[in-house]
Amino acid sequence: MQDNAHAFRKISLKETRFVTLIAFFAWTIAVYDYILFGTLLPRIEESFGWDSSHALLVSTLVSAGVFLVIILFGPLIDKLGRRKGMMASVGGSAVAGGASALAQGSVSLVGIRALSGVALAEQSVNATYLNEVFALSEDKKVKKNQGLIYAFVQTGWPVGALMAAGFVGLVTAWFGPENWRLAFLISMIPAAVAFGLIYFFLKETPQFNAMKQMKAYQKAGNMEAAQAISDATGLKMHTEAPLKMIFNKLHRRNTLVLCFAWILNWMGIQTFSVLGTTVLETGKGVDASSALLMIIVANIVGALGYLTHGWLGDRFGRKNVIVFGWIIAGIAFTAMMLGPSNAAFVVPMYMIGLFFLLGPYAAIMYFQAECFQSECRGTGSAFIVSMSQPGAVIGGFILTALVTANFGLSNATIVIALGGVLLSGLIMMLARPVKQEVTEEQPVSVTVS
Repeated sequence: MQDNAHAFRKISLKETRFVTLIAFFAWTIAVYDYILFGTLLPRIEESFGWDSSHALLVSTLVSAGVFLVIILFGPLIDKLGRRKGMMASVGGSAVAGGASALAQGSVSLVGIRALSGVALAEQSVNATYLNEVFALSEDKKVKKNQGLIYAFVQTGWPVGALMAAGFVGLVTAWFGPENWRLAFLISMIPAAVAFGLIYFFLKETPQFNAMKQMKAYQKAGNMEAAQAISDATGLKMHTEAPLKMIFNKLHRRNTLVLCFAWILNWMGIQTFSVLGTTVLETGKGVDASSALLMIIVANIVGALGYLTHGWLGDRFGRKNVIVFGWIIAGIAFTAMMLGPSNAAFVVPMYMIGLFFLLGPYAAIMYFQAECFQSECRGTGSAFIVSMSQPGAVIGGFILTALVTANFGLSNATIVIALGGVLLSGLIMMLARPVKQEVTEEQPVSVTVS
């Protein structure tokens, strides 16, 4: 092994800003690819001659595949590194997009789109990477407002969703709705650009480099040198696999609480965000003929929610902001479904609900990164994010079952609002708080022989 001096370097404000912008762009493109499938599903359904129930089955199977891919992807972030994890996420998005254009039926499409789980895992990579970058930033304002800065990155979700909707509209107008394969092929271009930016300009975090070097010492049997890095950096010497670590005594409580909270809350996401137009039209009789306008307004509200909750989380604690936001969202959606069926009441209540439903995700992603040690941070965050897919499937199943049983769509959505959204906020009260103050890491210099 060659000589190599390792030290925690400070990260300049310029570099902090640059990597934040790259993370935002990477997340936007990942979301764009992930959302593209749902946006194009009606065209795919027509092309293959499916009925609506078969298309729903394909969508459900894709969600199950995405769930498995995210779980498998998490340990790679801790094994290969944050930078390579981001490259794999964006590169996987490009591959999934191009391969989707070659799909010949249900089986191939499910297998290919399951790979898009790496795109959804990008937010876990971002939270892990930026948490470590901000901890070493030279600028005190970055450390004070790291939740707000991360919230800016998280706004890539509404931006990516709008890009997907707008792009599909353009492709449909120019080439016809039957050319959905072309939309997937073109989607490879921005993903390739994001991959290039990460490959050429992004550096690995000093924390991961230290952890990698410490593990190399352990593997070589040089426990004294490994312990020196551990003592100087605060990194712990572990032999456990990251997936096992997130369920050890230190992490188990937050892992379980966050998993249950994500499952329940994504029941609400599936109902009030993904199927929002259906709920407004069928459940409340609101004329949503201008679907594009509804999409734009909903995503703007989501972006404002991210920024607001990111800022509030820095000042009042991320856990407190998440609990408050989701409880308010549950109450707002319940009031919307119980209240009068006129647009003047329903639309504002719907927007309030979305603001407090989506906004806390800027806080919870960063909270998750703070919950875990560096050795299992990527695995823990990705594992929890994967719970979004069971939540979406369960939410869709409950909604369908209640409507089929003549319970009524309005009553069914109230069950989701109270038993999903509001309950997820109450469950978050059980999470163990984490210390948000960032202490300055001590530099360490160790020679590897």
